[in-house]
Amino acid sequence: MDQAINQAIDPGHVKSAELFNSLFGKEVEYIAKRSGVIRLSREDRLFSAGQRAEHFYMLLEGAVEVFKPRENGDNDHLAQYAPGDTIGEFDFIRRAGYEASARALEDSALIIFPAPGLTIEDFIAEEPRIVSRILLNSLMMMIDRIKSTQNLFLENLSWTKELQRRAYEDPGTGLWKQSFLTDELDRILEAPAALIMLKPDRFKVLVDSRGHEVGDDAMVRVAKILKLFARRLGRGWAMRFKSNETGLVINRCPRSQAEDLAAEISAAIAGMESVPPQGDFPAFSFSGTIAWALWPEDGPLWDGLFSETYALLLDRWKHGGGGTINPLRAGRPGTAGKDGGPP
Repeated sequence: MDQAINQAIDPGHVKSAELFNSLFGKEVEYIAKRSGVIRLSREDRLFSAGQRAEHFYMLLEGAVEVFKPRENGDNDHLAQYAPGDTIGEFDFIRRAGYEASARALEDSALIIFPAPGLTIEDFIAEEPRIVSRILLNSLMMMIDRIKSTQNLFLENLSWTKELQRRAYEDPGTGLWKQSFLTDELDRILEAPAALIMLKPDRFKVLVDSRGHEVGDDAMVRVAKILKLFARRLGRGWAMRFKSNETGLVINRCPRSQAEDLAAEISAAIAGMESVPPQGDFPAFSFSGTIAWALWPEDGPLWDGLFSETYALLLDRWKHGGGGTINPLRAGRPGTAGKDGGPP
């Protein structure tokens, strides 16, 4: 395969690809900027059977044949592609090896996605929302193309969920990342939605005295507690918002339930097994500072409510921590100490 050439990609070509036809203007431009153009001479190989399908192609000019080589040296002709056709997207979707080989029947030019040097993991890190939509579109393509192979569809559905999980999961704790909430907010929130934010008290003391490994283990234990609450409720998400700030986002949560949840989480953190004494360091007992709010009752705009609740959390934590606090009862940030626990 020839090297990619420096050529701007027409977003219209990208939009015409079935895999991308659900994307919008800026999303299409994003894909176009991360695609490339390659040129093949007659008989040049585009890809070979068994090669890992890290790209797929759209033919701009020329002709490409897809075939399966036989052991006797002959080829089984499978398909011939004309300008406008896409090649290899099914193998790319499944992240498998190409099931056949492809070669140019004449001098040809093709769009390659992702551009050489880029992988789908790069896009997961940059734009998980776009990747998720592409993956969902790919599933529809699979349904259309393989209606008789239900098991294969189910396997790919599981793979898509796994890839989406990887895009939005914090690797250290298994909690949902803040980027999930940011990207999917408009789709997932159902009023009234509870935002419960937790920050461990004296966490720096624990890390400085026992090391980062002990701190990481403590975060995993906190995450288990939060995930248990989310599973018990059967809805909502256990989140890692920032460094050691975690919590829950729970849909259809009345104020009384949100207040009870905040108190229960506080008690569960306080009930975590202490870190035993070591050398000159005494045993370390856990506690947490919790700020919680209800959308839209405590604030009509989620971003503003999130920022306000986080500021309230930090204010309480900096003044000694512990207990739970709500913006409505606290009289907004800067008045920590009015809702239980030390100021």
